[in-house]
Amino acid sequence: MHSIVEYKGLKSDYRCGYCSLANGKAAVGMWAHTMTVQDYQDLIDRGWRRSGMYVYKPVMNRTCCPQYTIRCRILEFKLTKSSKKVLKKMTRFLSKGEGANESGEPMDSINEDTGIDHPSATCLSEVDIDLEKPLKIVSLEEMPNSTEVAENPQIDCAVDTRDQSQKHSSTEANASTGSFHCFKPGQGADPNKPPCRKAKDIRRERKLKKLLQKQQQTEMSNVPQNQEADGDAPDTLLLPHRSKRPNQPKSLEEFISASLSSDAVHHFEVKLVPVSFDDPGFTESFNQSATLYSKYQMAVHHDSDDECSVSEYSRFLCQSPLQAEYPPDGPESGYGSFHQQYWLDGKIIAVGVIDILPRCVSSVYLYYDPDYMFLSLGVYSAIREVAFTSELQKKVPDLRYYYMGFYIHSCPKMKYKGQYSPSELLCPETYEWIPIEKCRAKLDQSKYSRLNEDPDAEDENSLQNLSKVLILHKNTVMPYNVYRRRQKRVDNEAVIQQYANLVGQACAERMVLYRN
Repeated sequence: MHSIVEYKGLKSDYRCGYCSLANGKAAVGMWAHTMTVQDYQDLIDRGWRRSGMYVYKPVMNRTCCPQYTIRCRILEFKLTKSSKKVLKKMTRFLSKGEGANESGEPMDSINEDTGIDHPSATCLSEVDIDLEKPLKIVSLEEMPNSTEVAENPQIDCAVDTRDQSQKHSSTEANASTGSFHCFKPGQGADPNKPPCRKAKDIRRERKLKKLLQKQQQTEMSNVPQNQEADGDAPDTLLLPHRSKRPNQPKSLEEFISASLSSDAVHHFEVKLVPVSFDDPGFTESFNQSATLYSKYQMAVHHDSDDECSVSEYSRFLCQSPLQAEYPPDGPESGYGSFHQQYWLDGKIIAVGVIDILPRCVSSVYLYYDPDYMFLSLGVYSAIREVAFTSELQKKVPDLRYYYMGFYIHSCPKMKYKGQYSPSELLCPETYEWIPIEKCRAKLDQSKYSRLNEDPDAEDENSLQNLSKVLILHKNTVMPYNVYRRRQKRVDNEAVIQQYANLVGQACAERMVLYRN
């Protein structure tokens, strides 16, 4: 199975959806008739990104708002305070119905970049390739031979109550002797009284006492009866072992499961449906999803009716070049494009569009019901997608990253993506992943930056041999050197070389470039 693409070249000097500059954008693009998940995985690891069937790559050193591909390492993911706040808010709403009058957090969608800046519907293919018709493959014998871990700080729950007990003893001694001094109002705190204590410390002390009492009861119940008759008792009372920390932070799975109790006020579930009109779940919910998309686009992005029509919705979020694949060692859902639907009491309130690829889950877009903005569904869906990626990783060890689209340091609306930790940015010159902490200082100084600090590092997948680039011409697949000999007129070799440089040698040898 081949990926078949048409290279569209450079599109520049058009309006930027981030800074609103009228002629600031610059990107190259290609139309993907069909694409394997491995080819798309390799493309996004070179800064490409799809919008429907169109795959584009920003010209980083030329565009007004450089867009850096960002990903999060799932195995080391850490929940932030703000993320926990969103999860707790969802739990309160589902279990008790609380929080419906609260306001949503600003910038709560993690996937706004595609919605702001996706190519217009006029960018269509110039040809109609019959994908059902087998392609003739020219023998490659005609070719010439050529030659990241920061751990969460653990909270120590052991409380030293010695100083507090001494202060209480001192106060009790004064009480027994009657040596109290009456203070008049306004003279400050009574030094004979213990100082105020934080509620947090009091709760910890109470919890520790309960643990000690529980352990003592357990040990006493385990003492043999004959030992109790002799009056023997344990010599010492062991403190809880340090490794069993009673106040260990909740895991992401625990936060999510807490909101899905059987006695909750609201019924909530997340369904994963493949983007295919052959799938019953997708077709049955299509109209509801399209209506929700229109409502979201008009309320949040102020689109007109024509801009969020059913046909536009289908083109943008229901058409995908990715071919579904179901290898035996892959995830149960298979690889490809999916809609992750969030159902509340029998209706869809949000849809996350994702691509499941060999090494990652790539977030494409999110739209939700504006009536439920108070739930911060953008943040919540991103956390759920992180948890979903973590589940897939248990079955597929190589699938360990969550791709969040583009990070734009100069745009506050996109800059917050870096809060998902630990994250990495893709160097636009060497295509190596750099921890975002090492990138911020450079991006503060310049919008565009070579993020890799090694001056000798190069693109290891750069174009080495143009003759191996695969070409589709007259329904026949052939290497470029064969295609060039068969051409009666001179083709634009510079265009093919530009395409191969941008996709990399590996993809150029696997994907098929259509030429008419």
